[in-house]
Amino acid sequence: MLSPLLDRRPTVGAVVDAVKGNRLFAVVLVAGIVLRVITTLGFQGVLWFNDSYDFVRIANDPFPHPLRPSGYGIFLWTLKPLHSLALVTALHHAAIIGLAVVGYRMLVRDFDVRRAWAAVAVAPILLDSYQIVLEHLVLSDTLFTVLAFGAMLLLAKPGATGWQRAALVGALLGVAAVTRTVGVPLFLIAVLYLLVRRTRWPAYLALAAMFVLPVGAYATWYQQEHGRFGMTGVDGIFLWGRTAAFADCDAFTPPPDIARLCPHGPKDDRPASSHQIWVEGSPTGWTNGEAFDEKTNADAQRFALWAIRNQPLDYARVVSYDFFVRTFSWNRSQYPTVGTEARYHFPTKPTARKPDLPVLGGGDRRTVVREYSHGTGRTHIVEPYAGVMRGYQERVRVPGTVLGVVLLAGAAGMVWRRARARTALFWTSSVTLLAVPPITVDFDYRYLLPALPFACFAAAMAWGRSVPSGRSKAKPVSETPDEKEPQPATAN
Repeated sequence: MLSPLLDRRPTVGAVVDAVKGNRLFAVVLVAGIVLRVITTLGFQGVLWFNDSYDFVRIANDPFPHPLRPSGYGIFLWTLKPLHSLALVTALHHAAIIGLAVVGYRMLVRDFDVRRAWAAVAVAPILLDSYQIVLEHLVLSDTLFTVLAFGAMLLLAKPGATGWQRAALVGALLGVAAVTRTVGVPLFLIAVLYLLVRRTRWPAYLALAAMFVLPVGAYATWYQQEHGRFGMTGVDGIFLWGRTAAFADCDAFTPPPDIARLCPHGPKDDRPASSHQIWVEGSPTGWTNGEAFDEKTNADAQRFALWAIRNQPLDYARVVSYDFFVRTFSWNRSQYPTVGTEARYHFPTKPTARKPDLPVLGGGDRRTVVREYSHGTGRTHIVEPYAGVMRGYQERVRVPGTVLGVVLLAGAAGMVWRRARARTALFWTSSVTLLAVPPITVDFDYRYLLPALPFACFAAAMAWGRSVPSGRSKAKPVSETPDEKEPQPATAN
């Protein structure tokens, strides 16, 4: 999908060049393709998540969704004339394979990474079983990964970052931000990268202008529909959910007008932060098919900020636990709920979809799926292919502990190998994608996967680079300056 943006050579030629001379990458690539073919044969149609129906509803008649950005729904809308949900997941799978090929070629050709290291760096995104499940779900994460990672690859590409390249990076990050709001901080990381590389001022203007264009246009559209300039109407609600894990209204008395938002029950017995928003009887007053009103969102935000001011250590504790313990644990737990975590596994039978549940924007799940696909959207599980992927998922995944080790390797490389600017670009992006959800909303296992390729590339660029001819192997390898004027090695 992004290869034309990063390389003008034909796609077929790019694949041939990528596998030529590296049997390890060829094996990994073929295995990744075969696994996705087996998945498509074994789970015909798509896999469903609760959020999937909202995206399909957006695709049927685009509108700015009050709970989540509509970027992915608009992507589905462009495919609606074909009335094929299977096409959606096929594009997901193809986009990730293409991203892996482009990323591998850039590691070897542009970033001077040894072929074996480059193959290992792209192996997780091609072979991780949970990544393959995520691609087969009707969710925004795959599109977001392609946009965000593609933008950073383009930004890190050697050569002076002129305004044209910066503009393209800004546009990709802007579209990523209206696909998932966690993409907004990546824009700030891109700006810092340009500052470190001492890029000329037109690049900053182009980057900012093209980022603001899709984000501003979406926020204006949202304001026209909902009366508020923003991306969603639940930033306060989500932050309330984060603080609902620890807020203690017995020890601290909230203002009377927001006291109704005090979480129910002892802290140790409360549901997961994000689940408290949607659980029956929630203080937020959530009702299926209805959006939160502006006052509820504003009051929830006030309550959350009140709780953080009064219990800063408790807030730091729940954020730290989610980031350090849940993110980097070897084994998965059934969090935030048993049902949510189960959606990330290849099923043994079609998941009950509760087709009569109303969907925001009108209609119910059954009707919005039928309007989009001209069918029921039911997943057909076909053996033995489905069994092969279930068995594969039991054995092949990237545990959180491994992700943590990869991040530590990247950080160590920035200290001891002087591989700083480009390595830091990918490493900081990975940490940001991992940290923002626990800080603002809650932990969820699917949020780990878009951060994984960034972490792997940072480690590969820090430790897997070849030593250029004529340079002593005893000296640390630093990165080549991006701009034409001389720069100190440590600024790279």
